[in-house]
Amino acid sequence: MENISVFDMLSIGVGPSSSHTLGPWRAASGWVQKLQKQGLIAQVKSVHIDLYGSLSLTGKGHATDIATVLGLMGTDPVSYPIEQIEGAIASTKTQKQLLLCGTTPIPFDFTGDIIFNKNFLPFHPNGITLRAQMENGQTITDTYYSIGGGFVVQEEAPEKMNALDTRSFPYPIETAEQLLTYCKEQDCTISEVVWKNELSLADAQSINSQLKDIWTVMLESMYTGCHTEGILPGGLNVQRRAFETHKKLIGASPYTNPFEWIDSIRDTEVKFRQILKWVSCFALAVNEVNASLGRVVTAPTNGSAGVIPAVLMYYLVIENHDGNWDDINKFLLVAGEIGSLFKKGATISAAMGGCQAEIGVSSAMAAAALTELMGGSPEQVMIAAEIAMEHHLGLTCDPIGGLVQIPCIERNAMGAIKAINACELALDRDPANAKIPLDKVIATMWDTAKDMTSKYKETSEGGLAVQVNVSDC
Repeated sequence: MENISVFDMLSIGVGPSSSHTLGPWRAASGWVQKLQKQGLIAQVKSVHIDLYGSLSLTGKGHATDIATVLGLMGTDPVSYPIEQIEGAIASTKTQKQLLLCGTTPIPFDFTGDIIFNKNFLPFHPNGITLRAQMENGQTITDTYYSIGGGFVVQEEAPEKMNALDTRSFPYPIETAEQLLTYCKEQDCTISEVVWKNELSLADAQSINSQLKDIWTVMLESMYTGCHTEGILPGGLNVQRRAFETHKKLIGASPYTNPFEWIDSIRDTEVKFRQILKWVSCFALAVNEVNASLGRVVTAPTNGSAGVIPAVLMYYLVIENHDGNWDDINKFLLVAGEIGSLFKKGATISAAMGGCQAEIGVSSAMAAAALTELMGGSPEQVMIAAEIAMEHHLGLTCDPIGGLVQIPCIERNAMGAIKAINACELALDRDPANAKIPLDKVIATMWDTAKDMTSKYKETSEGGLAVQVNVSDC
């Protein structure tokens, strides 16, 4: 059993894609750190990168090549200054030299040393092989698979790099039914069960600090997106929309930072029809930041990073003006646990399951978390997650130009709205009358994913990606 922490499901990173950007970055960074620990870095003469399957087909649009090179430099996606990315990559291309692990300069050609192989490796659609030629003539080769949400595995060791299977939770959870059983036995909420599991990994102060860091990045990504105008990078010439929407909604309300911004929105008279606009604005803002290689929280992926912060922000500025850190922590704990259920029972990789595995899962996570904050029972929390996913089943992943922009950014707004609606429906539902358990919809999602043709799974070979010419955008 994988004992997945909330901080595995909600992790800080750089856009635009958790599977195509963050995963390869982590794989390359982990690989050079392994070479360094073995005392081999100084003996490396050259490095070669092979990208396979979906990582190849949409790799350039997702900045997979850039992310992998940054990983080879030994940088950390959580802390590396995003404003330095452009300069570091430009220097590498111009000088045709890579600073391996931040210490050892080696020759490197973006054109010749990164190969986009359209064929798929058998183990997973997102494959990346890293090969080092050593001074003694030896070749060191490792293949990694980016399985969604920034998780990286190797075929011979199909657990996450930090060995999830070695953890021991007091309440190990594989299914939604198990989680509900713990809630009944302990007479507690879902967030309380998750909190007890997290306490087996870290102390309360550390957990609270990490949750605060996550929310701070979520808030800052909304704030940045709402205050940045212009065109998104990538060649589609997509106009940022959150800026203009936010300007119309906020009016002349004064503020100087993201936390004052929350109070300003609370003080703004929000009419009924503006609620949807605010929620959409929050979601669009995050994913516009994500699309421009900005810092966001994978929730559970980068492509779906806007849903959870948008719904949490909705709770804080619309539903409960007295919402506090305790509410934020509960929301994130529940969201993370629901996401882990989908990862264990199905997938959170669009290359495996289409967009239902990203927007669908994030919507279910947000719906469940909002339902607990709104006073729903553990059973109603599960109902909310089930409703949200039920109405995303079969959603394809067909990004135009291989970019996480069209239809991805708008889908976050739709997923956030569906999450709120699912919460309201669940709160009005008597659990005794519920017909479809969450575990059943997770299994159905996985069956749907396996039946879905590969051209609708983040390959840009079907759907909108081939119906719409890039020049038409």
